[in-house]
Amino acid sequence: MKFTKMHGIGNDYVYVNCFEETVEDPVAMAISVSPRHFAIGSDGLILICPSQVADARMEMYNADGSRGKMCGNGVRCVGKYIYDHGIVPREKTTVEVETDAGIKILKLTVEQGKAVMAEVDMGSPVLTTKKADHVLTAEDFLCFRKGRAGAADAVESGAAAEPDTSAASGAGAKTTGGATPCKGLRKDQIWETIEVAGRSYEMICISMGNPHAIVFIDDVDGLEIEKIGPMFENHERFAPERTNTEFVQKMDDHTLKMRVWERGSGETFACGTGACAVLTASTLAGLVDGKATVQLLGGDLQICLREEDGHVMMTGPAEEVFTGEWKR
Repeated sequence: MKFTKMHGIGNDYVYVNCFEETVEDPVAMAISVSPRHFAIGSDGLILICPSQVADARMEMYNADGSRGKMCGNGVRCVGKYIYDHGIVPREKTTVEVETDAGIKILKLTVEQGKAVMAEVDMGSPVLTTKKADHVLTAEDFLCFRKGRAGAADAVESGAAAEPDTSAASGAGAKTTGGATPCKGLRKDQIWETIEVAGRSYEMICISMGNPHAIVFIDDVDGLEIEKIGPMFENHERFAPERTNTEFVQKMDDHTLKMRVWERGSGETFACGTGACAVLTASTLAGLVDGKATVQLLGGDLQICLREEDGHVMMTGPAEEVFTGEWKR
């Protein structure tokens, strides 16, 4: 089986061109190719397949073989692959990729005949609570966005302008900031308390086609994520699907720093859908004005909420590392 190793800011996968190759058992293949010291080494396996409705279809498998609906860094790499390897015409720099979370539209930046960057329309984020899901719109975000009139009105009426993220080194952050919500969406509908390892954490749960729990803390570098990450991932609140967890530190009004524990893969260098969920949650928390640079272990992503419809737009690089042949 021929494969290509690619990554988006360190979130690396083994990619297989299923226009030419056949993978009979992708679950077993993901488990086989992913170990860092005994195989190719990756966060999982992504198949690039023909599609009836788009330029290509992406099938994503985590390192433990579990199926993922969406991967933001992965979809950028798929866009690069189908452009660089001639699956789409050279003049076509806007491509569509079918995923289990819907069709994603990518605008490619091309340099010297290769795609090096992609802006991806990640669609509408969904606020997920224990009671119901709420598809977030541009109107929902308007009253929360830092510096907007709605936020100013809320501060005057007694809401805190800045949250209290007093939880150092992973303690539960009780965040009370943000503005008065629009259209019936209240702060107590946004924030949720969870008990993990005997401590209370305040989190915002967002779906970008896959589930994310976002927790704000003071020091992401000092977090023992290998201990707390699995407890969030496998918490009964998220059964049976489990969750990805992002631990986030606000650096300034335009910059967020995060570490991510991905279900099925552990801590990874980056998570594109996670960065989108973090920007969404940080906007709802009143920390940023709908756009930010999100700093991850592997590099930075530019994330913003498109004002006309509230879609999350993600921009970042994609790189091909090497090609090879798997003979096991």
